[in-house]
Order: sequence, then C-alpha cells, then structure tokens
Amino acid sequence: MEKTNDKVLRIGLPKGSLSAPTLDLFEKAGFNISGASRSYRPSIDDPEIEIRLIRAQEIGRYVDHGFLDCGITGKDWIAENGADVHAVCDLRYSRATSNPTRWVLVVPEDSPIQSVKDLEGKRIAAEALGIVERYLEENGVNAEVEFSWGATEVKVPELVDAIVDITETGSSLRANKLRIVDVLMESYPQFVVKHESWADDWKRSKIEHLTTLLQGALAARDMVGLKLNLEESKVDAVLECLPSLRKPTVSRLAQDGWVAIEVVLTELQVRELVPTLRELGAEGIIEYPLNKVIG
Repeated sequence: MEKTNDKVLRIGLPKGSLSAPTLDLFEKAGFNISGASRSYRPSIDDPEIEIRLIRAQEIGRYVDHGFLDCGITGKDWIAENGADVHAVCDLRYSRATSNPTRWVLVVPEDSPIQSVKDLEGKRIAAEALGIVERYLEENGVNAEVEFSWGATEVKVPELVDAIVDITETGSSLRANKLRIVDVLMESYPQFVVKHESWADDWKRSKIEHLTTLLQGALAARDMVGLKLNLEESKVDAVLECLPSLRKPTVSRLAQDGWVAIEVVLTELQVRELVPTLRELGAEGIIEYPLNKVIG
C-alpha cells in the first residue's frame, strides 16, 4: 500500500453518471476541482485533500481495504460489495434528480410474473448480483441469476424471464414496455470512511468539516434568498405570508418609515409569493442564488 501523509485526506469520488453532480456539489461547497475530465487524480484547491476518481462500484471496497480514507458512493454498492465502512451521512442527490435511485425487479408488461414468488426456477439478469441473491434468499426463492454487462432492459423476454435494473424515474422502463414488480432497495450516495481514519482525530475533524459543507450545499439546492423593501406599516402583513427557516431579517433603511426584509425560501415559494408581495406594497424585490444553507 502506498504510504500517505497523515495530514492529507484521500477521498474517492465516483466516475461515470454520478461524476458531474458530485463535482458540482463540491463546487457549491466551496471547492475548486480541476482536471477531472483528463485524469483520475484531479487537483483541488485544498492542500489537505487528495482526490481519486474511481467507479462508484469500487469505492467502498477501496475504502474498506484502506487505499482511500473515505469516499462517496451509492449505498447500493456498499451493500453489493459487503464493504465494512463507517457511513458518515447520506447525501441526497442522484444522477438527474434529487430522488433516490431504485433497484427494481422488472418484467415485460404482458409477463405472467406478478411477484417475487413467481420467479421460482426462472432466469434473472442483473448487474448487482449480491443484492439480487440476498433478495431471493430472503424470499425463499430459487432462481438463476446471471451478470449483465449492460443494456439489461433489452434481455427480456428473449434471453431471461426478468431483470433487476436501476432507475430514478422509471421512464426508460416504461418506454421499453416493461413493468416494475418490486423494489429491492432505494439508494442515495453515502459519504463513507474507513474505521481507522474515523478513529484518527485529525481526519475525523476534516471529514466532519467537509460533511457540513456538502450537506449545506445540498440544503441550498432548491433554496434562494429574497430581499425586498417595504413601508414599515405593512411589515406585519408581509411577515404573516412569509415562510422561513427562521424569522425573516428586518432592518431599517435610511429612508424614514421604510425597512428591508431578507428571507430564505424555496424557488417555488418565491414564484407563488412575489405577486402577493407586490400587492402588499413591496418594492425592489431581489432574488439571489445560495451556495450553502447551514443550520
């Protein structure tokens, strides 16, 4: 194993479909990562962090074996590999949406298979063999499970009776006239750390600080700041219609009888509130993006 500096945290980030949203999350958290499209060792503007870009399927195993201190990978791949790691937190984002990814049992729309029990003696194709085999064992079903190298949805019904595939929205499955029979598990990315690194005071502190920034960036994902000016006599009416993480900030303006109000809201709330705020006399309404919301 390569010898590492005790004051450097080596973290694995996922290549592939999770790469772009993960790098975007780090940018929102305040980190500048460069060279990710050219190298599996991109640079980051924090001398105490080293990044390795690795397939999500492998990160848990490399953390478990000590080649990485920590990493971000799906809860599903931790389960698939049986990796012995400490899960610091869930990071609730995925490839295209904020929904969890789901491992689902799928058959053609006209298949007679209606439940896991109907898989007895059947053939199933999947990429996550461990997840599927445990699922069948838990349900007392004996079936043949074969590894799929991709394009799994095209294998039913000619090559196999059913597949287990990963989906966020299910739209691709519906487009291929496939039906979901059951959900084996839901998965978000997890920030995981090897037990020895979590026991190290410096590394644990660094990981906790990084976790706070990443979670703050996720919390700000659908949030915006809203500022507006208002006559002081109308403050109570406006405050009554404003939801907020905490009470809005109200500060006096240089002009007598006027105040400025600042609040954090979701973009949907702002869209619905702006007409009402205008009717109540608000002026100079400004919406601005947020990178982090840390409670």
